[in-house]
This record gives sequence, structure tokens and C-alpha cells, in this order.
Amino acid sequence: MTAVTSNTVSDARLEPLIDQAVELLEGRTVAVLTGAGVSTDSGIPDYRGEGAPVRTPMTFDHFLADERGRQRYWAGSHLGWRHFSDAEPNAGHRALAALELSGVVNGIVTQNVDGLHLRAGSRRVVDIHGSLDRVRCLHCGQTFARADIAERMSRDNPWLDAPEGVQLAPDGDVDVAASDRMVVPACTVCGGILKPEVVFFGEFVPTEKFEEARALLRAADALLIAGSSLVVNSGIRLLDQAAKRRLPVVIVNRGVTKGDPRASLKIDAGTSEVLVSLHERLG
Repeated sequence: MTAVTSNTVSDARLEPLIDQAVELLEGRTVAVLTGAGVSTDSGIPDYRGEGAPVRTPMTFDHFLADERGRQRYWAGSHLGWRHFSDAEPNAGHRALAALELSGVVNGIVTQNVDGLHLRAGSRRVVDIHGSLDRVRCLHCGQTFARADIAERMSRDNPWLDAPEGVQLAPDGDVDVAASDRMVVPACTVCGGILKPEVVFFGEFVPTEKFEEARALLRAADALLIAGSSLVVNSGIRLLDQAAKRRLPVVIVNRGVTKGDPRASLKIDAGTSEVLVSLHERLG
């Protein structure tokens, strides 16, 4: 396939690129892969977008080995959760839900942990990196609703008032300077270590999750990638599967992605405006 790329798209140049995307996707069953760029219009920043701050996210090994690290993580994550949970689906989320309802899209594989696709009305969502609204005990496997854990943390840490101007991260974390007073939540069943049910850096995507994502792509005739730079391995592996089958691949993302050379079409633009346009033309 010949890759068609563009520089940042102005409004005048967007329409012909939408025309090309429609030509590639029309009459096909489309699987969708989304990344952080889909949620930026909901107020959740991108890890790697222009102007994104340099961060050193918590790794799984550090979380397990260091009690003070867990204090820092839970303090920041608790403050971030208050802002994260207030985020609302944007026009791009709603457009994808509508495309699924109309039968154009067969489901969404998302690298995001914000749950906004489900809240927008999408029915088949593979949250390949987990979801921040669930918490699991690493010892006994008991799961908890994040809202219940947040209520317990607020009760145990009344000093932890959210400061104004909290800098939110895509995984719902923020930085908290004084976290050594933090009372970390423990499992009420066995007393074990609790962890949000998301894939930390250094963890592998659960095999069953990735197989679910592959099954969705196997049932599709085209792949639409929106808001992902494809730096994370899980996204590239799905692109590899599509490329091996010679499926049309449309990438919508601001800035360069690792998949651009293999895309049938690359649209360098905001995801919301492009997804809304695709819904208007395809749905």
C-alpha cells in the first residue's frame, strides 16, 4: 500500500483527506485503535503530545518493592482520580459510538484507561491497558470499585485536599510533594497490596486482553487508528497484524507516529473533528 501523509491539516485541506479516508473505509467493517489523543478534548492530556511535560511514571517493580513509592503513587493517584472521574466523553468518543451503532465499526481497542468510550455509548471496548475505575488485590485477586477506594482514602487522609491547578496525567496521576503521611489502602479481604487495574510500565498486557483485541481485528476489513503515536508495543503489534493482511490502515493523529510509513492514509489533525466528519460520511 502507498502511504499518503500530510503536514498539519488546515480546515481547507481536511476535506480532501476525509474523502480519501471514506474511500478506504466505506463498505468495510472497521476496527478502531485509540490512544491518549482521543481524550485530550475531554481535558485529559497526552503523554507524548506537543508541550507534554516530561514524566517518570511508576513502574510495576517499584510499586511492589517500595512502600514509600506506593504512598507517593496513591497520594497522586487519589488527587488525579477526582479530576479524572469528572472528565466527560467528547465529540470524538460519541462519533465512534455512533459508528459502532450504525454497524460501520465492530469495536474499539483502546490504550486509554479513562473509560470514556463506554460512557459515550460504545458497546464493544477492549481496554487493553486496563481501566482506572477498578482496583485489584495483588494477593487474593479481590476487585473493588475505585469510587469505594477513593471514599476510604478520603476518610483515612483528611489532609489530602486537592490543590488548585492540579496537573493531571493520562493515567490519572498527579505529583504530590508531601506523601509520607499517606495511609495507603489495603485489601479488606486479606490485607494485601491494592493496585488500580491498569497496566503499569514494566508490566505485560494480559494475554486474554490482547487475544480479544486480535479477535476484533480479525473480524474487520480495515483499521482506523486515532490519537495514538504507536510508541507502545501493543499498538504496533495490532498494526503489524493489519499490515500482514494488507488491510487499509487510516491513522489520525497530531504529529508523527511509528506507523506512518505503513499507513494507507495519515491525517495529521485533531481526532474529534476527523471522527465527527467520518461519522457524517460513513454512518
